[in-house]
Amino acid sequence: MTEGRKPRQGFFRDLWREQRAGLLQITLAAVLLALGIIFEERFHKSSFVYLEYLLYLPAYLLVGRGVLLAAWRSTLRGRISDETTLMSIATLGAIALHQLPEAVAVMLFYSVGENLQNFAVSRSRRSVSDLLDVRPDQARVKRGEETALVTPEEVAIGETIIVQPGERIPLDGLVLEGESFVDTSALTGESVPRRLETGSPVLAGMVCTTGILMVQVGKSAEESSLARILKLVEEASGRKAQTERAVTAFSRYYTPAVIAAAVGLAVLPPLLVPGAAFVTWLYRALVLLVISCPCALVISVPLGYFGGIGGASRHGILIKGANFLDVLARLDTIAFDKTGTLTLGTFRVVAVLPQAGFTENDVLQAAAQVEAPSPHPIAASILAAYGGKVDAEKLENYEAVSGHGVKGRWQGKPIAAGNDRFMHMEGVPHEDTVCDLSGTVIHVAIDGVYAGYITIADAIRPEAAAALNELKRLGVRHFALLTGDEDCVAQQVGRYLGIADIHAGLLPGDKVARLESLAEKIHSRHGKLAFVGDGINDAPVLTRADVGVAMGGLGSDAAIEAADVVIMDDKLSQLPVAVQIARRTHRIVLQNIGFAFGIKALFMLLGACGIASIWEAVFADVGVSLLAVLNATRTLRFKPKP
Repeated sequence: MTEGRKPRQGFFRDLWREQRAGLLQITLAAVLLALGIIFEERFHKSSFVYLEYLLYLPAYLLVGRGVLLAAWRSTLRGRISDETTLMSIATLGAIALHQLPEAVAVMLFYSVGENLQNFAVSRSRRSVSDLLDVRPDQARVKRGEETALVTPEEVAIGETIIVQPGERIPLDGLVLEGESFVDTSALTGESVPRRLETGSPVLAGMVCTTGILMVQVGKSAEESSLARILKLVEEASGRKAQTERAVTAFSRYYTPAVIAAAVGLAVLPPLLVPGAAFVTWLYRALVLLVISCPCALVISVPLGYFGGIGGASRHGILIKGANFLDVLARLDTIAFDKTGTLTLGTFRVVAVLPQAGFTENDVLQAAAQVEAPSPHPIAASILAAYGGKVDAEKLENYEAVSGHGVKGRWQGKPIAAGNDRFMHMEGVPHEDTVCDLSGTVIHVAIDGVYAGYITIADAIRPEAAAALNELKRLGVRHFALLTGDEDCVAQQVGRYLGIADIHAGLLPGDKVARLESLAEKIHSRHGKLAFVGDGINDAPVLTRADVGVAMGGLGSDAAIEAADVVIMDDKLSQLPVAVQIARRTHRIVLQNIGFAFGIKALFMLLGACGIASIWEAVFADVGVSLLAVLNATRTLRFKPKP
């Protein structure tokens, strides 16, 4: 029993703390309304009929003055498209008809609903803020022989900070000294600790769990990956989904239309129907105004999308706007980059085959010297396999040919390293690569002579096959592979993962052209297209797709900038989770729209027929609003299906 009471106590305590002023006014108004109802008959039988006004009007103004003022301001600005206008007209009309209890009840229950809705919205926003508020308040910076506790904003780039077990790392940087496991769940949603040692990069928001770390700061507090992520999540609510924009546009025309319908309901029947009393139809028109209040839609739809974005961030998925949730919910086709997306992007040299009298060391050395300036993972693997000294000063005329390879002069000799097409471009005669080679092939030419080739393997992500199968189960109909790698390597990856639509040997511009061709076919059947890349060199394609998804987002500035969705823990298995969250959010939003319209349409009909009174209308309106808001908050509590 004790465990069951705690959540309720916390709920009511938080509600009282946040909405105290409103609840006090509601309580006093409810007491005055109750007294008015109790003594109403006595007042009518006595000569003190006016006393009921002394009870009802203060109660009305206590809970309704804010609504009246908001409606007055809207009218002065020429806007009568919000719920305050409807509430004001309905209640003032009820007072004119001497329906004082109904007028007070409308404002009272509307105020109760507004306070509960505000609390629910505040709680939802706070849960997202609490989830993302992982910014440490202080940093322990080492200055000389002393350490000082300062705010992260006061720490300069290049200074050394000390992070003790249990503390959150305040700034991005590199580990200078120490070893520790860190909890990255606040950034990635991943519960498995990550091991850090000397030379490891660290990000603000990670929690040091075991050892002490000495960290050299690499970025200011404003430029840290965490700060940028938080800013993007805060800005995401500003990018409205198509459904949300439609509801906003609809409500702009809906309220004037309802007011016109209410005027028609009040005026036309008495003019056209013999014996129809104006007072009766005016009362029905007021019922129509009360039940037609659009606040259930105006509040719950944006809250649903906001909850979807917050729920995704719980799982380490950064979605930059509600509009991208709608796109993910309607995915038809996904195009993948290969390296770093379907594969791990951790290359290693598995074979070196020299030709024309060159040795393995000759081929590796030449490739390492010319690849040294390149940031590509393939270059790093060649340098690691060579293991010798690279003298950058001896490399002249270096040139990187995008999508092909690199070349330059080293010790007076021209060297070229790249794919098969690059050899043809450089006019180096060689045998065509055999497609049974299990890996990426880098051809090397020294002084115009084909010296041999290096085979580099890149492992397929262990979760890739399961992720694609889950996406198929979710209804994604088509997969494509767009890569700059050799066709034989792309075919091997495609066969393993069951991808038949493969386009290899593509330059960055070719990828965009292929993606646009795919988009034309998909858009003709009203589907949506996603491109999934590593976010480093796929910016043009990421921005061209309906939704660009970047892998390896943790700490990758390029990924965060270029993509619409960033998978922070670098796991492809999070892509189906993102689709599930988007579809659940879209489903809940549509439920709220259907539920609100259905109940309101029913009570509008009942009110027009004289079956429903203002009391029933206000209960229905407040009930619909609260249920819609509570349903919208379910988007925050999403748990992916295994």
